[in-house]
Amino acid sequence: MSSGRVTVSTASGSNTADGTTRAVIVDDSRFMRTLIRTLLEDGGIDVVAEASDGAAAVETVTEHAPDVVTMDIEMPEMNGIEAVEAIMEDCPTPVLMLSAHAEDDADVTFEALDKGAVDFVTKPGGEVTSSMPSVKRELVEKVQSAAAVDLSATERTKGNVTTAPSRDSQTETATTQTDRSREREQTTSPVSPESRLKRSFPDVSTLVIGASTGGPNVVEEVLGELPADANLRILVVQHMPEGFTRRFADRLDTRSAYNVQEATDGEKIGAGEARVAPGGSHLVVDRDRGGRLTLKLTDTKPVHGVKPAIDLTMASAVETVEGPLAGALLTGMGRDGVDGMGRIHEAGGHTVAQDEATSAIFGMPMRAIETGCIEVVAPAEKVASSILDGLTED
Repeated sequence: MSSGRVTVSTASGSNTADGTTRAVIVDDSRFMRTLIRTLLEDGGIDVVAEASDGAAAVETVTEHAPDVVTMDIEMPEMNGIEAVEAIMEDCPTPVLMLSAHAEDDADVTFEALDKGAVDFVTKPGGEVTSSMPSVKRELVEKVQSAAAVDLSATERTKGNVTTAPSRDSQTETATTQTDRSREREQTTSPVSPESRLKRSFPDVSTLVIGASTGGPNVVEEVLGELPADANLRILVVQHMPEGFTRRFADRLDTRSAYNVQEATDGEKIGAGEARVAPGGSHLVVDRDRGGRLTLKLTDTKPVHGVKPAIDLTMASAVETVEGPLAGALLTGMGRDGVDGMGRIHEAGGHTVAQDEATSAIFGMPMRAIETGCIEVVAPAEKVASSILDGLTED
């Protein structure tokens, strides 16, 4: 490799004694590498090296063994997707994708998650604006969160999720929508036919799923294992930037027996439908009438530093939903969802948390478990069945 593509700091190649997060920056733009370095170092991150393409990134990560890598997507010689795959094969290291705010990048970013990247964040813009402090805060928090990911847990869950078809094969025509509806009708749950014959579900139940870092693949797995005859109305709150949640909903729709879309303000959903909270908006339940939930999007301040916030959706569901209610709190850092799960439990709802062994970050689930409000702690592959167990009628 030519030395011109790799920039190394004077920092030591080993983990710092004070526990400072050590990062490698990968981007083909010298300006962007400099900007990201400045933001990270101002936030207390030790940038140990830089690389300007994917091939150099693999070499640099192997040499310096950082705690985390920030990875651009479009680069010469080897792009970010290929680099993630190579890093996971040669020197497994948490990778945070830096994605432009564009639909095409959203698709590629989710492909990177399939290949082993642990999370993503919107790439900072080149101009200096009043929003730069919040940009720095989000980037530093995402890097620290990614560095804390347990890659062995993500590997255990990754194999249970199928890769989505390419968007080219998903042209949204009336014919393909009809085909997709037929596929939903034929979707089977991992629950055996014999077991499903013994189950009886209420006419309608409501499920709120909350997740953060490491969550997308687990959410896909959980929704893919929930049968349509469970008659669920599902609300998904996945911490994710604005511009990416619609693509996430599209992915879930191809993997689930439920009709999954990004939530819109004022819409009504019934049994067999799931909605994903849009990035940049809070999702609340405004009304429950005639078996259908009326949803509302709000532009209030972030809660726990995030928007959408799991706690707000769960709290509104407790206040509004008629009939059986369940909550599932999956992998992620911080406290979002802890209060919401407590409210669901106090209201007599069913609560399930992902276990430590399969959580990329055992933060939110652990804190909820510590409060005593969780009825079932389950590995990722059993979260769906644990939810169903709590909603099955005698």
